[in-house]
Amino acid sequence: MTLQQDPSRQWLKVSITTDPILIDAIEDFMVGISGAGVEFNVDQPGNTALINAYFDKSQKDQPETDLTLTQLKSYLQELAEIFEVDLPSIETTFIEDEDWSRTWKEHFKPFAIIPGLVIVPTWEQYQAKDQEQVIVMDPGMAFGTGHHATTSLSLQLLQGALTGRTNTSVLDVGTGTGILGMAAALFGASRVMAIDNDPEAVSAAKKNCEINNLQQIMEVEITPLASLAAPFSLVIANIVHDVLLELAPELGRLTADGGQLILSGILTGQQVTNIISCFTALGFSLDRQEQKKEWAALLFSKG
Repeated sequence: MTLQQDPSRQWLKVSITTDPILIDAIEDFMVGISGAGVEFNVDQPGNTALINAYFDKSQKDQPETDLTLTQLKSYLQELAEIFEVDLPSIETTFIEDEDWSRTWKEHFKPFAIIPGLVIVPTWEQYQAKDQEQVIVMDPGMAFGTGHHATTSLSLQLLQGALTGRTNTSVLDVGTGTGILGMAAALFGASRVMAIDNDPEAVSAAKKNCEINNLQQIMEVEITPLASLAAPFSLVIANIVHDVLLELAPELGRLTADGGQLILSGILTGQQVTNIISCFTALGFSLDRQEQKKEWAALLFSKG
């Protein structure tokens, strides 16, 4: 799926000036409530960050727009109180589709998401260096570009878990644009099943899979988790704390005995404690924990 311009289409641009500590939490929330595309710039006056979010809403969608902004303002107030920082400020405007497409592409450049693995957008040219692996992708309308800390944390654990292993099957739950599933294929997995409940994400991930010639290894479907039967050597889920707890029985069922489970989208502190407690009760052992800023990723083994 590609970003086709539509002259009649508009986007709601929400600009938030905030303390940098809130960047990841705000990004997660805006993507979650309305599938927004998010970009940010930390180099702002007064040690602040500027976050721009793009919502697929026009001026004709005023009731929905008002609801989105009400939810966002309430969440920002809650975050400011939790982290004891100044309340972020919000500015809104509507922009045309052509302007959005140009802006989005200007902010998505090739980057090394972990050492040795480079993410390259389809509209950029990039020559891989020695030993580098490359994922070429278009975020489509799923918007995931891999910049979030939880993605790089998950990839670190995924790379380590697959190194030296053969005949490994991987399940990527909530695949988004397919970055983790494609990386698993590049890291040596023999079979990858990637699932998501968002049709736009599935469409984008399938296209990205084809761009990277990985469709013989990786299958992308909207298949519900509960309908999967065969266990996998490795299961990975980079979602959010509450959903991970909700899906825990199914994630446990689908991890083969002797297999591994990678979980991310978890805040350090109490959320990590909750996840470890839940999955150890299901027969898992914590093998490794990675942390970046306020985010954590966990690697478990089963049995």
